[in-house]
Amino acid sequence: MTLTDEGLIEVPGMMSRWVRLTNGSKAHYMTSGSTGPAVVLLHGGLPGSSGTAGWRFMAPFLGENGFRVYCPDMPAFGLSDDREEYWPKGVHSYVDFIHEFTTALCLDEFHLAGNSMGCMNTANYVVAHPERVLSFALIAGDIGDVVPPGLKPPAKVELTHYDGTREGMRAMMSAIIYRAQAISDDLIEMRFNAAERGKAAHAQFWPGLLQYGRIIPWEDPNIEARLSTKGRLDRLTIPGIYMYGTEDVLTPVKWGYEQEKVLPNVQFFYPEQTGHQGQTDSPEIFNRVFLEFFRDGQVSRQAADAAGVSKLRPELPERVAQE
Repeated sequence: MTLTDEGLIEVPGMMSRWVRLTNGSKAHYMTSGSTGPAVVLLHGGLPGSSGTAGWRFMAPFLGENGFRVYCPDMPAFGLSDDREEYWPKGVHSYVDFIHEFTTALCLDEFHLAGNSMGCMNTANYVVAHPERVLSFALIAGDIGDVVPPGLKPPAKVELTHYDGTREGMRAMMSAIIYRAQAISDDLIEMRFNAAERGKAAHAQFWPGLLQYGRIIPWEDPNIEARLSTKGRLDRLTIPGIYMYGTEDVLTPVKWGYEQEKVLPNVQFFYPEQTGHQGQTDSPEIFNRVFLEFFRDGQVSRQAADAAGVSKLRPELPERVAQE
């Protein structure tokens, strides 16, 4: 294994950093680039997830192309502070973490993106603090109660069950990542160690994630109201895009189709041969789309076509070049 002293994959162009938040916790993050607008990238919620695991192909690319990129390890993941008082209580804890993290780094405005659980966290943060978000990009996740209940297709959760072993980690990764060559031994080792480190904290927050997905009922109506996106996310005019892989086995692409129906101001893309972690499966396509969108506010015709721009409704001309 060739992990760093911190137990991370060595990724050229990504640097490991720490920052103390106002609540006293130490937040770990990976960063790329030194100048330009800020981009915050949020990882998913399966065991072993982290800023490095989720964004090792995109962050250096954006950093090389004029952005300052920040990939935090969310509480209960990666190298986050594992003291019990800093364990997440539920999905709402992540809205607070993102706000404290970006404030500690003096990021008054930034582009925001997330995959899977990071998609949820992006949606929740955008509706909570729209004044901070320049634009946002979503990848394969949930977006709250803006979608009518009962429409989500069954997830093949048995394919992503993690049994706590390295072999189980590899099986889980093979289910969510379509591109097999992206699953290295170092990735498995890094994710296995992170999953072990965050096991107890992950178990505490997991019911809140299931509540957000409406798999189990909400226990606290105040938190449910706080995380409501209906009449909020669908009304925002902040520039937004959404990329949903056609080969997603965790949350099938039909879930993307249902979300597109209720987000009229967000441009959807459905890249082929792409699974749940699209930025890992199709880095060339995702990197180009994100770069053009964050830089120009619009995706070029060529990039949009390569990314499978949605044909379910007319394109948004302010998001996709028409020539």
